[in-house]
Amino acid sequence: LNQQVISLDSGQPEFSKMPWDYADSAVSGGRVSTGKSKFSEQRSYLSRLEAQYGVNAEIIAAIWGMESSFGAVTGNSHLPSALASLAYDGRRQQFAETQLLSLITLLQRGDVSWSQLEGSWAGGMGQTQFIPGTWLDHGVDGDGNGNRNPWSTADALASTANYLSNSGWVRGLAPFYEVTLPPSFDYSTVSTKLPAARWAALGVDTIDDVFLDANTQMELWLPAGKNGPALLLSPNFDVIKVYNNSSNYALGVSLLAKAIAGQTGLRTSWPRYERPLATSQVTRLQQRLTSAGYDTKGTDGIIGTNTRKAFQRWQGDNGQTPDGFISQSSASSLTAW
Repeated sequence: LNQQVISLDSGQPEFSKMPWDYADSAVSGGRVSTGKSKFSEQRSYLSRLEAQYGVNAEIIAAIWGMESSFGAVTGNSHLPSALASLAYDGRRQQFAETQLLSLITLLQRGDVSWSQLEGSWAGGMGQTQFIPGTWLDHGVDGDGNGNRNPWSTADALASTANYLSNSGWVRGLAPFYEVTLPPSFDYSTVSTKLPAARWAALGVDTIDDVFLDANTQMELWLPAGKNGPALLLSPNFDVIKVYNNSSNYALGVSLLAKAIAGQTGLRTSWPRYERPLATSQVTRLQQRLTSAGYDTKGTDGIIGTNTRKAFQRWQGDNGQTPDGFISQSSASSLTAW
């Protein structure tokens, strides 16, 4: 039993993070510099993967960078011990047991060897940190040596492209498009999905002059509320979240991909004066929203989609701009004792 793994699994951060914290980390100088170098080294191979799977070469590289710092940090936990510990005494015991059995199958199949089994405490393996069950389903032999090994750069990059493709990646579509909103914009439409033509009719304009298919379903997201960037999210943004079901993670991957490709990031500045809630305050917010009839679908101290949507509905009924942005200033009346 690995007690450190159990502690990591049950631990929660003291404060929620603001989206710019993730964005700053994703496009730190060191990560972007290394990313451009690694992208250049693998350019020919990544271009072949893009042609085969339809997934942008820079997106594949960005996930590589986010997951293992381009192979530099692949984890030092003994995977059988970590997964067995989580299966015995973790928050998601059935999930961990399934991953442990999948890891055994990978050993039997010859994808991995016992000598390699050092990875993330949560089960991530290799260059792009696949969990065993996902590798079992989506891992491919990228270098043609007859094995599918997540510690092989070629196999990991090809498998990442395959996984995103299998998850619904749309060729030629960026994960997001930065937009401007008209002065009279109806903020109750934030976080809803509408065809691109409908957003255009509402006065939502892309900052860069890009063509969007009129029927493509896009979601408007204001990661930092009305005073920050406004983004139209494409279906590919959701596909990135199969790796990590976090909008901030998908934003980080998307911004890193832009930086690696030498493209401009976000044009609109973040409202860095805003402050996050402590985890205990998030729990209190969820409890009070739910008690008031705005169900957050749980009180786990984590700001997720359900909590943001519940807060947005509360904002609309209580004199605030319903942008769904939760901060010390916007949620003060719900978090105070």
